[in-house]
Amino acid sequence: MPDAAASPGHAAAPAAPRRRAASLELAVIGNCTVGALVDALGRIVWCCMPRPDSAPVFDALLQSADGLPEDGAWSVELEGLARHEQAYDAGTAVLRTRLWDANGQGVEIVDFAPRFVTRERAFRPAQLVRRIRPLGGRPRVRIVVRPRADWGAGEPVITRGSHHLRYVMPGLTLRLNSSAPITYVAEGGWFVLATPVALLLGPDETLAGGVDDTAREFEEHTAHHWRRWTRRLALPLEWQDAVIRAAITLKLCQYEDTGAIVAALTTS
Repeated sequence: MPDAAASPGHAAAPAAPRRRAASLELAVIGNCTVGALVDALGRIVWCCMPRPDSAPVFDALLQSADGLPEDGAWSVELEGLARHEQAYDAGTAVLRTRLWDANGQGVEIVDFAPRFVTRERAFRPAQLVRRIRPLGGRPRVRIVVRPRADWGAGEPVITRGSHHLRYVMPGLTLRLNSSAPITYVAEGGWFVLATPVALLLGPDETLAGGVDDTAREFEEHTAHHWRRWTRRLALPLEWQDAVIRAAITLKLCQYEDTGAIVAALTTS
């Protein structure tokens, strides 16, 4: 049935934004303490914290079409998006998503969960790290962080510091440390990405160093850890890249405190 025409002298009401259909083409990041699912556009659409069997803080994968597109997701959006590509760094669980507009301006999003050995102890906090850098021109982006509480039924209470946001939920408080302008992050506003920025979401703790330096060091140490881990694998002569990727994916489904393999990162 055709839409009814607007009454004379009255503008038609703008349509409410609709949630895009969830895709099951997902990448996984994690560190055997937490895991997260990332879609092809670099949106974190599922993550349980602080354990795999905890309530999801990002649950856009299962949200109904009635919600806003950003609900239950952590997204980095490029204005005028025209194409995208995504791949892991070889032999690691470090994921890179590149977004481009029609004019060749782009951004790169690097996603991972820290995992390495420091002071002779395993360091694998319930934390996600995102590094975002411009690839060309002066791309306009916005960073939208919309965690959910109570198994998707509620919203966290948000408090703001000079360089961080706190998301207070029943039994859990998360801190987002950001080198991006905190006002833009808090409000989901558009801004020109002129220099790289970093964001770390995890326990409600103060970082020992700067956000950018910490994120860069965590990425370097995490990539080194995974490459060292994959070198110890017994590999067949054929299909080595596929076997390495499968081994890393299976490892990310392990909860290392007990050694258990979770049935799926969305259910266990």
